[in-house]
Amino acid sequence: MQLRYAFRLYPEPGQRLALARAFGCARVVFNDAVRAREDARGAGEPFPTAGELSKKLITAAKQTASRAWLGEVSSVVLQQSLRDAEAAYKNFFASLKGERKGAKTGAPRFKSRKDSRQSIRFTANARWSITGSGRLNLPKIGAVKVKWSRTLPARPSSVTVVKDAAGRYFASFVVDTDPGADAARMPGTDQTVGIDLGLTHFAVLSDGTKIDSPRFLRRAEKKLKKAQRELSRKQKGSKNRAKARLKVARAHAKVADARREFHHQLSTQLIRDNQAIGVEDLAVQGLARTRLARSVHDAGWSAFVNMLEYKAARYGRTLVKIGRFEPTSQTCSACGIKDGPKPLNVREWTCTACGTVHDRDHNAAKNVKTAAGRAVTACGAPVRPGLVPAQREETGSHGFPPEPCAA
Repeated sequence: MQLRYAFRLYPEPGQRLALARAFGCARVVFNDAVRAREDARGAGEPFPTAGELSKKLITAAKQTASRAWLGEVSSVVLQQSLRDAEAAYKNFFASLKGERKGAKTGAPRFKSRKDSRQSIRFTANARWSITGSGRLNLPKIGAVKVKWSRTLPARPSSVTVVKDAAGRYFASFVVDTDPGADAARMPGTDQTVGIDLGLTHFAVLSDGTKIDSPRFLRRAEKKLKKAQRELSRKQKGSKNRAKARLKVARAHAKVADARREFHHQLSTQLIRDNQAIGVEDLAVQGLARTRLARSVHDAGWSAFVNMLEYKAARYGRTLVKIGRFEPTSQTCSACGIKDGPKPLNVREWTCTACGTVHDRDHNAAKNVKTAAGRAVTACGAPVRPGLVPAQREETGSHGFPPEPCAA
């Protein structure tokens, strides 16, 4: 399985300038590719191939006075930018034809230097390396300091350098994990669990465990409001506004990092302790249009379920998603009688058939577990699911490993 391991980078001032130059060159090549395809579409001509774009926008462009500065960065960065443009068009056309799952994908747009995220990618032929002292040596940029949080399990196939809205730099490595090592890390178990996700409690398990919702955004609201008020009072285009915008971005990044760390710890614990996990397939987009929108986004249910999904695939666990229309809150987990819908303020109820007193969330978690068991029995659970694409956030970057992190 392919996974991404992200680590924090601390480039020196000269390296920051080199990275900014590389971000800009990659952005210009991407925009030139989009413009070339749009011009061809407007003229009714066939789209230029990737080879033609490479010769015109990179090789020939370096010989001109207006694009001579493209030679100051690694050619691999420019080639990967063209590949990104090709992938964006493929996703767009696949979405139009209905061949791509999920929400509709729009046509590729021009990138801006003011975008919140800038990135460049180095593949193996770029000859990047990890030095003996633990620095990341990038072509035409230099050896950048890395804050390692763990050793890489295998040699990475590529590295993506990312600058986020808060001005932080990250190195994201794509690594092929070893299935044997994953199986040894988390041996099989006979435990199963059902999970009911909520707002008062982030998760209630079928064994009665209740996990409180940290509400990271709610706790940081006062600080965020103050930072956003200061930003709104700054003159547009001024340096003070840029400083205020950075302050707001860092406050939001702190909230997102804390939420992601909470999701990772909880999902890893559930995957380690249980062989099969049942969870509801919630309509998050619909709930995000109600008066509970802020709390729903603060909980981050979709990100948490996605973590459960790829970790279950990695460690040979079974994750079953229960349909959102399954009446888990209306059915008695003791006798199976459907008692009917109940308003959200009803947290406890008594079954009219058997007289069992139920905690609403605990009862729903039990029903999720039962429904997941029926689904596994009917369809059969895969022992080792198929490959899962590399995830954006697999690991944090806090602290140094106990040993050198050479790949």
